[in-house]
Amino acid sequence: MPNIKSSTKRMVLGRQANEANRKKRSTLRTAMKKVRNAETADEARPFLQRSIALLDRAAGKRLIHPNKAARLKSQLTRHVAGLEA
Repeated sequence: MPNIKSSTKRMVLGRQANEANRKKRSTLRTAMKKVRNAETADEARPFLQRSIALLDRAAGKRLIHPNKAARLKSQLTRHVAGLEA
């Protein structure tokens, strides 16, 4: 346990950020899972749009690496295109 007030504050803020980031990552994973579990392309498209928006936001805030976001968007888009065929 830190003795210095600023260290204690940083520890508390770090925990809060960790919790918030965990919640955002969970939301992101759930959105991507909905795209993958969709039966038809029409059913998957709204989930795909939501996933892409969440991925862009997460990459912009460095929650995930921008290249990973691009890779996941590509994979999800290809998956939906495969459902159409």
